[in-house]
Amino acid sequence: MFFNLNKYLFMTTLVSGTLITISSNSWLGAWMGLEINLLSFIPLMTNSNNLMSTEASLKYFLTQALASATLLFAILMNAIKTNMISFFPESNYIIHLIVNSALLLKMGAAPFHFWFPGTMEGLTWNNNLILMTWQKIAPLILISYCFQHNFMIFSILISVMIGSLGGLNQTSLRKLMAYSSINHLGWLLAAIISNETSFYFYFCMYTFLSISMIFVFKNYNLIHLKQLFSPSISPLTKFSLFTILLSLGGLPPFLGFLPKWIVIENLVNSNLEFLITTMIFMTLITLFFYTRVTFSAFLLTYTEPKWMFNFSQNNLTIAPLILSASSLFGLILISLSFSIF
Repeated sequence: MFFNLNKYLFMTTLVSGTLITISSNSWLGAWMGLEINLLSFIPLMTNSNNLMSTEASLKYFLTQALASATLLFAILMNAIKTNMISFFPESNYIIHLIVNSALLLKMGAAPFHFWFPGTMEGLTWNNNLILMTWQKIAPLILISYCFQHNFMIFSILISVMIGSLGGLNQTSLRKLMAYSSINHLGWLLAAIISNETSFYFYFCMYTFLSISMIFVFKNYNLIHLKQLFSPSISPLTKFSLFTILLSLGGLPPFLGFLPKWIVIENLVNSNLEFLITTMIFMTLITLFFYTRVTFSAFLLTYTEPKWMFNFSQNNLTIAPLILSASSLFGLILISLSFSIF
């Protein structure tokens, strides 16, 4: 128990760094929070028993250091020009471009995504979950402060394309989730364009579905696509896993469709039809490789003695079932609650 106390310390400072960033009233305070967050996550990534984690942590550190240096350079340029380090006005196009590029690099959005799948490949599932969800909060909030519209639309288009096409030929589940995260980053940036409330709602739904996926992957020690074909995983667990997977892809009967629906409606009201059409088509490609995983695992023939409902043999069967039920019936329950209230 006590040899893990350092992890609790670094988790505390990790959360504190993000909170400092999003509550800061100047760019210097936001930069300081990002640095605290970075230096807290590096020790959590390293694992002496896994050489790939050392490579991933070094790659993550170098990328984040470059992004932090670029962000600090933009802050100092703004301070020299305006004699202030507070959040600068809309008129300064070049500084906004540099800041947006640095923040996109920090969270792994396209076209600055090259470090993200490789880093995800070398980490544990717990660290992957932190990297996919919590580490994106501070850069996304900062981007909403200085949103450069044309450059962000370009980044949204590239993110949804890379996230969809990059996952087509992946057999590693970690890289599959990495490209899925890049695709969802495009939707999160589009949600910032449309409405602040829709951005918070989309992020909460994405975090819930990611936690559900990582829970199943971690408890069944799933790393590679071929492991999903194993008879050791019960059909009920497979059904739960692929329900969550299709919900993450945004298939309409599932809960994951609701935040996408809200973003689509807001973007249509903002007269961004070309952007939303491209995003929908790219999401269909994402659903294609999700369903490819699903069909391969269900249709591959293997020896299965009987449909097993013996929950006492595997206590983890109930939890994925509850999570999949939330994904399956969440949209219906939320729609009913809206119609009642």
